[in-house]
Amino acid sequence: MKTTNKEEFEKQNVFGMGNANTAYAQYFSGESFLNPLTKPETGVFLANVTFEPGCRNNWHIHHATKGGGQLLVCTAGEGWYQEEEKEAVSLVPGTVITIPAEVKHWHGAKKDSWFSHIAVEVPGENCSNEWCEPVSDEEYGKLG
Repeated sequence: MKTTNKEEFEKQNVFGMGNANTAYAQYFSGESFLNPLTKPETGVFLANVTFEPGCRNNWHIHHATKGGGQLLVCTAGEGWYQEEEKEAVSLVPGTVITIPAEVKHWHGAKKDSWFSHIAVEVPGENCSNEWCEPVSDEEYGKLG
């Protein structure tokens, strides 16, 4: 359900906003928040990522020589996911996106809604993340 009202959104965001995502702010257009749900040393890292309306991360690639990639489990609000050279996919609570390693993509909120998803780092070998260029205002603006 779309909402621009932060207080209303926080009632829907059952995993909580957490803190300002300052460590990765340089890779986001707009403000995002990060609430780690597990510790990285557990072997599977999960975090609830919240995006203010219009916020999205840069294009990026999850590299791995075996396994790896990312899962997104959408939990509140509405957002977008897009792979390079493909149409954007609308995200709503309950949507699950499987992102294989080596696929260039981005994800974030719709311009008129807060958005949260749980990001799951898929275990693999020689995993790393490559941050690329921002999603331009022009290409983002074309999305409904």
